[in-house]
Amino acid sequence: MPAFTDQIGRIISQANIPNRIISLVPSQTELLFDLGLEEKVVGITKFCIHPEKWFQNKIKVGGTKEIKLDMIKQLNPDLVIANKEENKKEQIEKLEKYFPVWTSDINNLSDAFDMIEKIGQITGTEKRAAELNKLIRKNFNEINFIGPRKKAAYLIWRNPYMTVGGDTFINAMIESAGFENIFINKFRYPETSIEELNRLNVDLLLLSSEPYPFGQMHLQELQPQLPNTKIILVDGEMFSWYGSRLLKAPEYFNTLRQLL
Repeated sequence: MPAFTDQIGRIISQANIPNRIISLVPSQTELLFDLGLEEKVVGITKFCIHPEKWFQNKIKVGGTKEIKLDMIKQLNPDLVIANKEENKKEQIEKLEKYFPVWTSDINNLSDAFDMIEKIGQITGTEKRAAELNKLIRKNFNEINFIGPRKKAAYLIWRNPYMTVGGDTFINAMIESAGFENIFINKFRYPETSIEELNRLNVDLLLLSSEPYPFGQMHLQELQPQLPNTKIILVDGEMFSWYGSRLLKAPEYFNTLRQLL
């Protein structure tokens, strides 16, 4: 029986290529679509908004943090795809008692490439996964930026303000976009404040569309408090989705830099 090791070191044995897959991770749901697994994905979360037709038609098994175990049991999957950060450990441990669960752990681009390759392997779509990785690498190699990197901070939450540290996937995307994360020496998602951002002389403040939906009103609220900082709204999916949405991120980063 073939065995597959996930990104947290657990071994999943599969006698056959899975035919009933549930995804608990929005960015990996989109990846499954781009791997051509339309007929095999039987359940997703309410946050799996891409592709639109799956969001409209696939069965929802709860959210990323609050999954519905009874509904998953009814769907009887032969593979569940999860993520160490996005899903709760205790919920995944419950699922593992009943179903094979493949869990990703992604903190940089290399982890994302590894995830795409390994999901290709366990779903029998190795060739398409390799093609996706090749194209993503090509696109990232074509990101254009010149001159010094602007000192940037990226906000993911409000009340309290929260940013991203150097050990996150978002940090890797900030660097890929040509910016310098001023919180690179912090871990995960530290709190920050207007006073700290002013003290650190941030050149650029990126307000993400997710998980907190920053909008124009928040930009207008912050700008007078950070008079020396350029503040812009950014698409959080381009900075935090580590599946096939990576195909689109380089072009977005190039366009973003042209606005500065």
